[in-house]
Amino acid sequence: MDSKRLIIFVVLSVGILFGWNEYFMPKHTPQQQVAKTEAAAGAASAAQPADANKLTHGQRIRVKTDLVEAEIDTVGGDLRSLSLLKHGEAEDRNQPFKLFQDNAKHTYVAQTGLIAASNPALPTHKTVFTADKPSYEMTGDKLEVKLTAPDANGVKVSKVYTFTKGSYEIGVRYDIANGGAAPLAPTAYYRLLRDSQAPEGEGRFAHTYTGPAVFTSEHKFQKVSFDDLAKGKGDYAKTTTDGWVAMVQHYFMSAWILQPLDGKSVCKDDKSCRFELTQTNGLNSAAALVDYAVIAPGKSLSVNVPLFAGPEEYDIISKVADGMEYAKDFGIFYIFASPLFWLLVKLHGLVSNWGWAIILLTLTVKAVFYPLTAASYRSMAKMKALAPRLERMKEQYGDDRMKFQQAVMEMYKSEKVNPLGGCLPMLIQIPVFIGLYWALLASVELREAPWILWYTDLARPDPYFVLPALMAITMFLQTFLNPPPADPMQAKMMKIMPLAFSALFFFFPAGLVLYYVVNNVLSMAQQWFINKQIEKSNKAALQS
Repeated sequence: MDSKRLIIFVVLSVGILFGWNEYFMPKHTPQQQVAKTEAAAGAASAAQPADANKLTHGQRIRVKTDLVEAEIDTVGGDLRSLSLLKHGEAEDRNQPFKLFQDNAKHTYVAQTGLIAASNPALPTHKTVFTADKPSYEMTGDKLEVKLTAPDANGVKVSKVYTFTKGSYEIGVRYDIANGGAAPLAPTAYYRLLRDSQAPEGEGRFAHTYTGPAVFTSEHKFQKVSFDDLAKGKGDYAKTTTDGWVAMVQHYFMSAWILQPLDGKSVCKDDKSCRFELTQTNGLNSAAALVDYAVIAPGKSLSVNVPLFAGPEEYDIISKVADGMEYAKDFGIFYIFASPLFWLLVKLHGLVSNWGWAIILLTLTVKAVFYPLTAASYRSMAKMKALAPRLERMKEQYGDDRMKFQQAVMEMYKSEKVNPLGGCLPMLIQIPVFIGLYWALLASVELREAPWILWYTDLARPDPYFVLPALMAITMFLQTFLNPPPADPMQAKMMKIMPLAFSALFFFFPAGLVLYYVVNNVLSMAQQWFINKQIEKSNKAALQS
């Protein structure tokens, strides 16, 4: 049993970590061929994808701020392209990261529209708007882009985008003037439309959730995978009085906000706002439908619903709306990953460097678990001290396995050694081990974050493989501090397994590997110290 402790710990840790990724995380469905158009009628179909992968194009209105470059299409007034100037592409960090795009390779856009049974001429995402000018560039704190829809039976509608300096929130406001003879009760739909392909740069061992999500104060954070949407499945809040609907991917997200953190909800009651997550013709829609107040003849109404589109940085999204921090998606290990990430942010505030913050986090976690790991290492040290006696007993009993096992158990009992004493404390730490993995993996804060020397991006693998090599060396050296297995085959496995396991870390982000290397070094130092203490204690006992 003693020779299998490390094997059990490693196998369970790796099995849970990568088994979850392989078999339980939602997989991306391949992008399908789609038709060019769909019949759209009524509120429900308004929230369905109304176009094919090649959406209808009109004139492009270009917008540049301090944080983004955007393109708004006059067809529907859609936000068809959005580049984040402070974040580089996965393959070329010198090019700004494109969150929204509409091309032959990828479809991901933000759309809105208005519908009303009494006035089918209200502008939808198919209506051709007109703009005041073809391009805008921010010079002050705010920038407004106004698009005007054709007259809809006496109803005049303008769609106004408001960009704010230093913010990834984009205000989307409808100004409606009812010049008709009858009251108007419009419903607006706000949706994010995208295909099912994985984000660029996502690696085999860094698979994270990509897909729609909703949040309400009542039901909290809920996700529905693309696969479930294709099957018409998914359990999520259908009606709400607050919250947001989003498309989430690794590091970045977009979301329509029904109730900003610093404002009121656009929902009049629990029936006036609805969420609809659907897939039609290979395109996925995450939509919110909002029933506006009735507009009397001769009256006007203005309604603003913010669109957040940017990085999942905690300091940013936590100030947008309630529950936005859940979009970082730590999975089922949120209860462990969330406080660890919070601590990482606080440590970064002290040292202003994410690499050193990771090292401080490792030291902190190690200190918290010191009693458990010390108990485990003491048990291992005692087992190691008994190794020579085990070898003699093995020779003494030869092939009589029954007598050998009985003698071993008697020795453990007389020496007050628990064969599982080194394993159980390790097993208790597995959830934290995995929680740290997700906390670091999901942190966009590490993307393009430098540490020292050539480590200019802790979210990328080490370009010279120094950290993975150190990982392999430290894991190999640790085997000499553990009790030697009685079985020669197990002894070989104990030497080979660390090298095979550490090979995975050549593909891991450098920030993750940094944590494990520092953790290994600290573990070796602690185990060596405890081994020396046990040796001194045994010598003292023999001398007395």
